[in-house]
Amino acid sequence: MDYQPRPDDIRFLLNAVLDAPARLAALAPFAEVDEALQSQVLEEAGRFVGEVVAPINRGGDEIGCRFSDGDVVSPPGFRDAYQAFVDGGWPALSAAQEDGGQGLPAVLEAVLYEWLAAANHGLTMAPGLLHGAYACLKHHGSEELKQRYLQKIATGEWLATMCLTEAHAGSDLGQVRTRAVPQADGSLRVSGSKIFISGGEHDLTQNIVHLVLCRLPDAPAGPKGLSLALVPKLLPDGTRNAVHCERIEEKMGLHGSPTCSMRFDEATGWLVGEPGRGLAAMFVMMNSARLHVALQGIGLLDAAWQKADAYAAERRQMRAPGPVPASRGGESADLIAEHPAVRRILDTQRAWIDGARAIAYRSALMLDVAEHDADPKARERAQRWCSLVTPVLKAACTHQAFHGASECLQVFGGHGYVREWGIEQIVRDSRVTMIYEGTNEIQAIDLLVRKVLPDAGAAMSAVLLELRDTLDASREADADVQRRLAQLRYMGTTIAMAAHANPVLPYEVADDYLRVTMLALMAWAWARIEAAAPQDAARARAGAAFRRWVLPEFEMRMGIIKRSCETVALTHAAQAAAPGAGVSN
Repeated sequence: MDYQPRPDDIRFLLNAVLDAPARLAALAPFAEVDEALQSQVLEEAGRFVGEVVAPINRGGDEIGCRFSDGDVVSPPGFRDAYQAFVDGGWPALSAAQEDGGQGLPAVLEAVLYEWLAAANHGLTMAPGLLHGAYACLKHHGSEELKQRYLQKIATGEWLATMCLTEAHAGSDLGQVRTRAVPQADGSLRVSGSKIFISGGEHDLTQNIVHLVLCRLPDAPAGPKGLSLALVPKLLPDGTRNAVHCERIEEKMGLHGSPTCSMRFDEATGWLVGEPGRGLAAMFVMMNSARLHVALQGIGLLDAAWQKADAYAAERRQMRAPGPVPASRGGESADLIAEHPAVRRILDTQRAWIDGARAIAYRSALMLDVAEHDADPKARERAQRWCSLVTPVLKAACTHQAFHGASECLQVFGGHGYVREWGIEQIVRDSRVTMIYEGTNEIQAIDLLVRKVLPDAGAAMSAVLLELRDTLDASREADADVQRRLAQLRYMGTTIAMAAHANPVLPYEVADDYLRVTMLALMAWAWARIEAAAPQDAARARAGAAFRRWVLPEFEMRMGIIKRSCETVALTHAAQAAAPGAGVSN
């Protein structure tokens, strides 16, 4: 079965749980984007994804991209589907109207790209960087560059890439060696090689706009010496630039997306932003990309769940324990959906999907608040949320995409391990999301070491207090969430104190801290979901699964962190009490 978007599920979260219509109506650019318009956009997006994008997913995986003499040929149907995507006005849905976009809220674009990834991850990689490239150029590009490229990117007429990685410089971008030499006419000559470039070459659009991290002559070593250049495949006069695709990678998954090794041979480019400020300019693009990767994780998990849920409702095996299910009829075996082990898998993944969606959509709403709210304090609060929650979402949602998809494959038994049902493709495709746009371990370090500890947890504490104040302590479920939020606030202070004695400790417990943060956010989300739909049996079942089989990990992770901090304290005390401690000659 092909993936099918379910707009009703999204409307419930946006309207009943997050109060999105009222939040957006308070922002001047979206005063007329009412609930009816949002619903219409969701319906049309769901129809396009289900009818145009999803049916070519399997062919994209089995046939894949073909490489020949520097050119890349997309899988059958991809070019037509992408052109329909452009014709429908879907690329960069939230780009400003003056730039050729539709000026709609970021949260609607978030839903669209989640569905696109669920339906066809390979094809979605092509426009996946459009909004990030648009934002980067809009904020940091010269007027000349914006005149030439911004609308083409906003409308999806031209696609864009993000060229960071080199063979010797993966996560450590300070080692980038690609050179850019200024010319008398204000352009640059860019030389170097980049690897793992998604969509570095393809036949979906005539031109490709490469944003290339590079180093100007005499630039200092390390990250502070990096600049950003815009290097197009085709120059303004229509001639081919000195940009070459040397090969495409043979990958575990994502066969419908060409992952390219690129070579720049004194290619013509132009500086984006200030010299030596390339990472700052590109960070606008990377933050957007990380939220979209989190949404990919949610979408892929939903796609896996849809397949497993449908299969479990058809496949009969053995007698289920317990009372005779109504679905048995005169059959000699019960549906596997009636078996507790299968039910646990399905309900647990459903709990992750709905809870993570609520947090991700809230983050997308905060992007709009951070940019458009008239109150500077509201903008500051929204930006703080996005800064702290984006790495949590990226890491936790992609982790669950892979591991949850593997659980869904288990529902199929042996049938899941063969291609017939398509579940094995999701397992393969989802694995890369834990790696690109910053590995999940780097996301955890970014969260704890770079964002939480510098102010001893004050910013994170403010975010958690905001969540606490949205809950009703008279409700047992809400009170439990408030208690966990308080524990998490205290744990940030505990880690900060222990880090003074052992600066390595935060790097050791960063993954545990990120995970426990996500679980606390999920607990908040499920408290809100159940309060909004107290009579919904399916959601109640998923909420119960979350509390029974997911949330207990909170205590386990908190225990790991606490034990690590206690060990540091004991070691520090022992060293202080040792004979000769503090004595100098």
